[in-house]
Amino acid sequence: MRASLLALAIGAFGIGTTEFVIVGLLPEVADDLSVSIPSAGMLVTGYALGVVVGAPLMTAAGARLPRKTMLVVLMAIFIAGNLLCALAGDYTALMGGRLIAALTHGAFFGIGSVVAADLVAPDRRASAIALMFTGLTLANVLGVPLGTFLGQEFGWRSTFWAVTGIGVVGLLGLIALVPAQPAPERGALRGELAVFRKPQVWLALTTTVLGFGGVFASFTYLAPMMTDLAGFSDGAVAWLLVLFGVGLCVGNVLGGRAADRALMPSLYLILGGLCLVLVIFTFTSHAAVPAAITLAAFGAIGFATVPPLQARVMQQAAGAPALASAANIAAFNLGNALGAWLGGLAVAHGLGWTSPTWIGAGLAAAGLGTAALSGRLDRRSHGSHGSGASHGGAGPHPQPGAELPTAPLTNAPGAGYGTHSIVEQKSR
Repeated sequence: MRASLLALAIGAFGIGTTEFVIVGLLPEVADDLSVSIPSAGMLVTGYALGVVVGAPLMTAAGARLPRKTMLVVLMAIFIAGNLLCALAGDYTALMGGRLIAALTHGAFFGIGSVVAADLVAPDRRASAIALMFTGLTLANVLGVPLGTFLGQEFGWRSTFWAVTGIGVVGLLGLIALVPAQPAPERGALRGELAVFRKPQVWLALTTTVLGFGGVFASFTYLAPMMTDLAGFSDGAVAWLLVLFGVGLCVGNVLGGRAADRALMPSLYLILGGLCLVLVIFTFTSHAAVPAAITLAAFGAIGFATVPPLQARVMQQAAGAPALASAANIAAFNLGNALGAWLGGLAVAHGLGWTSPTWIGAGLAAAGLGTAALSGRLDRRSHGSHGSGASHGGAGPHPQPGAELPTAPLTNAPGAGYGTHSIVEQKSR
């Protein structure tokens, strides 16, 4: 199990590195390909749009394939995209490689989350998801700084050669370490699409957009806030990002453990904590030491949102979670774009470098509101089924006298998640 999760984490590390490393290489890319830095910046935007479009399309296209097979195919496409980037002789080829790699991003994390959850006991599924996403957090702590250094010293193409190599290691790990997955039942795609008729799935996706939008509203404008307000030098920004990344790693693990214990209460607490930390950050950002301390806390509470947000969507799409899980990865990226856009509007209108953080706090508060509404609908649903108090907003409980399953139904797509895990806890 741990070896399988490690293989998933390596793939996540490669994908996370290729997504963000281009930010540190924009000057080198722009100079080498004779384009402006804003044009080079479109390589970031293009990747994000590729994630949003590719997440549902690639997941739907592979709906009839066993999940392990689909993960292997996605990693092979990811390798091809980065190889094209490494060989790119002009801007168009580089953008094409970025788009090919981006198409795999959402589907890999979405399907990988389902596979990770099915590898462990029902009461450890959020932690398993968090372990896979550790690859993404380590990409921010190690992959992006090292990739930037490599590209600056040996040319930006060397970074994409390195990411291609990471992809090959991830591919071999998936083939060797992830257990075989049963082929989806006939009509599985219809079942995956059917979950989008549920209002709770859309509420969960909206909570992801708003909650993670709160993170990126502030994070996008972190560098000028730290230099212009807190008084750090430009050279210190890289170390501050490492500090933020350490917070991400800690928050990811703690968020997964908390979600395993009580999903909805943890989600309320984390989103409320995110709102509070962002409000505090608007005041501490004017002095170096308080700003650095708050930055670490911001990283921790910001990424602690990821496991419960992903688990919540999979819970509400129980029985057919793959497409909804991938759609939630697209929702994370929509949140990134929304937060950065709103923060940029505030700065452009002269509201100052703390204004994006205020906007982030507002988005986090809105996410808390949609989560609270979703939890309230859960309690109403439970009450209408005569099940008594809710248990973390899991979904309807079985009727009295029904047989309580004690193990995941691994032959059904995504079974064993959500309601199933709560039933197991009640049966103990």
